[in-house]
Amino acid sequence: MATPADRITAVVTAGGINEWLHAQGWTDGLPVVPPTEERVAAMLEAVAEDPSVSLGEVPPSRAQATYEAVAANTVLAGCEPEAFPVVAAAVLAMLDPRFNLFGIQATTHPVAPLLIVNGPIAEHARLNCGAGVLGPGARANATIGRAVRLILMNVGGGRPGEGDRSTHGGPAKFSYCIAENVEESPWPELHTTLGLRADESAVTVFAGEAPHNVNDHESRSPERLLGIVADVMRSLGHNNWYLAQDGLNDIVVVFGPEHAQLLGDAGWSRGDVQRFLFEQARRSVAELSRGGMWEMRDWPDWMNALADSPGEKIPVVRRADDILVAVAGGPGKHSLVIPGFGASRAATRSTHL
Repeated sequence: MATPADRITAVVTAGGINEWLHAQGWTDGLPVVPPTEERVAAMLEAVAEDPSVSLGEVPPSRAQATYEAVAANTVLAGCEPEAFPVVAAAVLAMLDPRFNLFGIQATTHPVAPLLIVNGPIAEHARLNCGAGVLGPGARANATIGRAVRLILMNVGGGRPGEGDRSTHGGPAKFSYCIAENVEESPWPELHTTLGLRADESAVTVFAGEAPHNVNDHESRSPERLLGIVADVMRSLGHNNWYLAQDGLNDIVVVFGPEHAQLLGDAGWSRGDVQRFLFEQARRSVAELSRGGMWEMRDWPDWMNALADSPGEKIPVVRRADDILVAVAGGPGKHSLVIPGFGASRAATRSTHL
């Protein structure tokens, strides 16, 4: 996309502007909102920052994510101005070195940044946290997640087959954004466990696969429910088992409100859930050695010391705190396990920038 100093005048009909933008390679294949100067200026008013200031370099192109460039892509995605602080905070979070955005952009893995929005901004931006939280139907969720993808494509150069080498891509690469269902959660909001105050607004970005459903209509105890969740976490094919160096390894569990209520009613805290899953979501070295990335594993020394012991049990993440637990969704006894990229750490940023 053009640099902040550039302006492009396109002589096209009103009905042809989307075709023209798509021909430039600036869309995700869906219709977009043309980023006129007036629309971009309205977006920038939501953060009151100098448009030329950069949030950082976006790999793999290493182009500067100026506020103006971020705003232009946020307009392109169809966002309302109230959403812009969320998008900007998400960009800052993704540029945290431990998030490993270069690896996420360039990998063949179908990873996409999942945004989990907490605090007053979620309601202000009209994000959906309930039924159908992952879509379709909620403008804010759809367009905020989409804005992040367009920034990764247009600023970072992560276009399919070029900077983005994902073998299959995936629906999450169009948009991947939720808010936490605070009203139906038995626990404090996620961002308060990550160092922020309850009255702050924040975005957590997590490098995740598509969600894996946990369908459990029968459990009446935390142990049974979490045993099923742990079994889904133990799926052999994902990266969490094999990419774990330097503490860059996490996984997300999103409990539906009904499952969360069962846990809360039994007096289980978020920490209790994390510790139980950490102990249960394990596989033996013998089982892991039959996986598709055994020879490519990138383990810390303490794990490599166990590699010749077939009976040793290895946890899917390295610490209980690496299991990020949130509550979202509507009625129904379903929850989600979202495996991670493996070589990444979730990052959280305040929307106050």
